Amino acid sequence: MSAPSERVTIKDVAAAAGVSKGAVSLAFNHKPGVSDATRERIFAAARDLGWAPNSSARSLSRQAVDTIGLAICRPARLLGLEPFYMEFISGIESVLAERDCSLLLRLVGSLEEEIQLQQRWWRERQIGGSILVDLRKDDPRIEPLRKLGLPAVAVGHPSLTGGFPSVWTDDATAVGEAVRYLAALGHRRIARVGGPSGLGHSAIRTEAFEAAMTDLGLDRGTHMETGFSGEEGARATRSLLLSPERPTAIVYDNDIMAVAGLGVATEMGVAVPDELSLLAWDDSQLCRLTHPTLSAMSHDVHSFGAQVTRVLFDVIAGQEAVSQPVAMPQLVPRGSTAPPRP
Repeated sequence: MSAPSERVTIKDVAAAAGVSKGAVSLAFNHKPGVSDATRERIFAAARDLGWAPNSSARSLSRQAVDTIGLAICRPARLLGLEPFYMEFISGIESVLAERDCSLLLRLVGSLEEEIQLQQRWWRERQIGGSILVDLRKDDPRIEPLRKLGLPAVAVGHPSLTGGFPSVWTDDATAVGEAVRYLAALGHRRIARVGGPSGLGHSAIRTEAFEAAMTDLGLDRGTHMETGFSGEEGARATRSLLLSPERPTAIVYDNDIMAVAGLGVATEMGVAVPDELSLLAWDDSQLCRLTHPTLSAMSHDVHSFGAQVTRVLFDVIAGQEAVSQPVAMPQLVPRGSTAPPRP
């Protein structure tokens, strides 16, 4: 594919596709008058030339936006089990319903696939803007999507979003609160079961966890990296409980892994909370259905998704959108945490 160029015009696309400029306009406005085969030929020529209608951003800011995009690079099976994304999407939908708009949701296998998908969505005018999630440090999506002119809001700390407006939770402060709470109960060997280190929010939480442990005069603690699934959470918990310096408390990066960890502790005869305290990130109904119930870092994920969507509509409308934090996750102590038994 050739690099995008500001000098490419609708005339160039028409010439490459062997059609008139009017046909290109009809295709990109999804109007009748061109066959499906011709429409696809026009889109292919535009993709090869790196061209999008010059008036796209301006026209979208003036018109009602029918659809916004959300691409998630997660396995479909895991996404269906993870309460966070179900709540987050429900928050998005609550705002879209008010505006009679739709969500175009796709699961992708890689960030490269997402870049191509977002480019196609925007050039074919299938969306008015997009929500970017699971930001990485030096995220490869940022530069090509910025060059594309795609209206977008990134879910993540501003240090990760490359200038895109962002909405985020203060994970670092919340992690510090969790560690201080467990230390105040008397725990000295605290471990963390986190997500992939490449994810920006996982890296922020890991750094904050180690810093909090150091500030309290404790060992930096053991960190186990996972892919967020229950199976990996169980495997990490089993490894920690079999280690010579077994932790007396474990902090998990999501509720699924914490529930799996509780199951492993029960299986191995480790009493929760007498011998082991467990703390989950992302409070959900799962945390309240276990026995004992799971202590958690709780925040309103539904409202989070709604706020992200409102900011995106501001961006699409051409308003200046300010990156903003939402309420910090709050500690909810329940039955799975207690002082360690002497």
